[in-house]
Amino acid sequence: MSKAQRVVVGLSGGVDSAVSAWLLKQQGYEVIGIFMKNWEDDDDSEYCSSRQDWIDAASVADVIGIDIEHVNFAAEYKDRVFAEFLREYQAGRTPNPDILCNAEIKFKAFLDHAMRLGAEKIATGHYARVRLNESTGKHELLKGLDPLKDQSYFLHRLNQAQLSKTLFPVGELPKTEVRRIASEIGLPNAKKKDSTGICFIGERPFRDFLNRYISKEPGPIKDETGRVIGKHVGLSFYTLGQRQGLGIGGVKAKGAQKGGNEHAPWFVARKDIDENTLRVVQGHDHPWLLSPSLKAIDTSWCAGEPPANAGIAAKTRYRQADAPCSLEVQGGGEGFVLRFEEAQWAVTPGQSAVLYDGDVCLGGGVIDSDAFHLPD
Repeated sequence: MSKAQRVVVGLSGGVDSAVSAWLLKQQGYEVIGIFMKNWEDDDDSEYCSSRQDWIDAASVADVIGIDIEHVNFAAEYKDRVFAEFLREYQAGRTPNPDILCNAEIKFKAFLDHAMRLGAEKIATGHYARVRLNESTGKHELLKGLDPLKDQSYFLHRLNQAQLSKTLFPVGELPKTEVRRIASEIGLPNAKKKDSTGICFIGERPFRDFLNRYISKEPGPIKDETGRVIGKHVGLSFYTLGQRQGLGIGGVKAKGAQKGGNEHAPWFVARKDIDENTLRVVQGHDHPWLLSPSLKAIDTSWCAGEPPANAGIAAKTRYRQADAPCSLEVQGGGEGFVLRFEEAQWAVTPGQSAVLYDGDVCLGGGVIDSDAFHLPD
């Protein structure tokens, strides 16, 4: 009788990873759980749930009947993810730390640790799938089957070596089925609320968190005509497309006609770093909020090389519909330009543009700060 393959599962304390571990054990794998501790700065804070998450993960392991280990990756997280997160915010961009966390911690530091434990594979509770393409010999990253939960956007930086070692057991299931399984087998976290927000911030107000690490440099808020209509607390604390928290409610656009656009909400449209000025416009569909094209840098391709420019679509933010576009690869594959069939709303420097061919995630890059209104 052949020895069962060893799979190390990242148990977060949530229901998705818990059901992933149970499914793998049902499939005959030797399953070991790992709880990753990635943040230590305010462990006793009301917003930090890591202690409860560890209790939940350990309880799940007990019910399923697997061993679990508590591993501290906080130093790696601070060096590889949080430092970059702060650099990007201080430069006026809006980074996505969950993408970097997946690339640097969950599928690098965690993967390396699992291999040292003699694992053949690792598994997480992400809603995505991996498929070996027989004709190319390459592993493909696919969207999760539940379109409302698909997390391939956050995983687009995974390479062939990482994909070949990874299992996503719940990627084939809708979330409702995952909840049903958890209840049926009596998992203690079956009804636990899904975590929201950035992993190390938890449910705390985001601006309060950034205040601790980034100095405030207040400056003017100007409309498209250059009129000063308010004061911002620091460009790092705003993102393009932001509507709430601007402090300019009731201000009307210059020349607004009664009964026209005078009550339309204001949105952040641009950040002028050199002049420390926040530019805002009135109305969701203002031209300043629409980008027909973008430029991306720091690219990652799942296949190890850029895709052919055919049947390409892209997301410029999570939960956005795939937008058909053309791809122009630059710098030997280290950058690219996308031109969209329809202009995209609030394309944000620091966020990721992720490319798809149907259900196949091809990779992507970080939207560059000078990415707007490229010439046709």
